[in-house]
Amino acid sequence: MKEITLGVMGGGQLGRMFVHAAQRMGYFTAVLDPDPLSPAGRVSHHHIQTAYTDPAGLQQLAHRCTAVTTEFENVPAPALAELAKSIRVSPGANGVAIAQDRAREKAHFEDCGVPVAPYAVIETPVQLACVASDLLPGILKTASMGYDGKGQVRVSTRAELAAAWDGLKNVPCVLEKLLPLQLECSVIVARGADGVCVNLPVQRNLHRDGILAVTQVYESNLPPALVERAVAAAKSIATGLQYVGVLCVEFFVLEPDSLSAQELGGLVVNEMAPRPHNSGHYSMDACDVSQFELQVRTLAGLPLTQPRQHSPAIMLNLLGDIWPDAGTPDFHAVLALPGTHLHLYGKAKASQGRKMGHLTVTGDTVGQVRATALQAASLLSIAAF
Repeated sequence: MKEITLGVMGGGQLGRMFVHAAQRMGYFTAVLDPDPLSPAGRVSHHHIQTAYTDPAGLQQLAHRCTAVTTEFENVPAPALAELAKSIRVSPGANGVAIAQDRAREKAHFEDCGVPVAPYAVIETPVQLACVASDLLPGILKTASMGYDGKGQVRVSTRAELAAAWDGLKNVPCVLEKLLPLQLECSVIVARGADGVCVNLPVQRNLHRDGILAVTQVYESNLPPALVERAVAAAKSIATGLQYVGVLCVEFFVLEPDSLSAQELGGLVVNEMAPRPHNSGHYSMDACDVSQFELQVRTLAGLPLTQPRQHSPAIMLNLLGDIWPDAGTPDFHAVLALPGTHLHLYGKAKASQGRKMGHLTVTGDTVGQVRATALQAASLLSIAAF
């Protein structure tokens, strides 16, 4: 049997779960990440400990692998382009580069006919001075290198906007109008090289301090018309990029009675992530095909089948905040609850806001799952939802 090795740029928890899925399907794996203790590198067959742009490291990865993917959006797009000269890379450098630039990202959404919040690009003092007054209050976001709420400042006045841009070192930014939000949701799609595109169920998400806290996924969770529109929009975005791989698209659902909802149709796209996503982790326990198996299938050129959710699910993100100074949270008590599935990421040190793992709760009914998830949250000192 020929040895086939699949590679991943990045050694975090998403890479770790990709590696586990690939190994379960019989593939060898290679991880490129500079951290000798990276969660993915510690479980992979090969760990190339170099910078993402190191020519020797990229050459070694290309030599070992049949195909390479990425596990976080800030892998340098030029590195992916270099790898693509000799092996298959998905997602491609162009799609990743667009996701890394909020201005290009929003322009792509608009090209695909998907509504976005009103916004302005700010790269120069002249553009700052020309910002329309009706964009305030708003959120100023760096055009690149922002995630989990980083690089974002809420502003209400022109003076606050100017101060915020100075505070962000006058880097290119996007100012988004603050809209009346009812909730947030996301769609994870997987698109193959043959154009076949499938999706996981639409996920309803709750963020705290810019970091995903809770994901709830079950049929009665969101109105069917909204689900249909979100899935169609996500697939349109992926197809417009000629994307190959797993893509997460995040949406804002607007307050239905607001003027913004009437003007924008009630649903606007927030951003996309060219990789599996925190909100899709529940799929490992509640679906017949997980987001990580979908990632393996797109990378290896295997058929894509529409995932089926077999159980209602609620996922709790486990941040370092809940770790005691010495030891670990009381997972013994949590795992005594029916339908609980614990996933820890192999990180040696817990710190505030650091994603250490997640807990998914499944069951026969939504009521049962919600009751168990709330009980688990209480045991773990996680705020109720």
